[in-house]
Amino acid sequence: MKPDRMTAMREIIAQVKAEFPLYEPSTFICGANTDCAGCPKKLLEMVDSEICYWESAMKRGVSPKFDEIRRFGKMCLGVRRALLRNNLLRERV
Repeated sequence: MKPDRMTAMREIIAQVKAEFPLYEPSTFICGANTDCAGCPKKLLEMVDSEICYWESAMKRGVSPKFDEIRRFGKMCLGVRRALLRNNLLRERV
């Protein structure tokens, strides 16, 4: 049986929180002497703000639409690829 939209969004958020280094100090290194591909700091801030928004909205009873779930998941996949390129995540086996 497929989960409802609230459950699906909660599961994605839980997976992102478990996998992404959202609050680790090593991800907030910025400057001219870094060899970043994209800006991990900004990408993680974007993911964190979306998580905060959806957690707050779901507490108020706002159910995400299918396209919002898809968009959030797609954004997280793109951020995950950028984190892999920057060696901030390990490849899943």
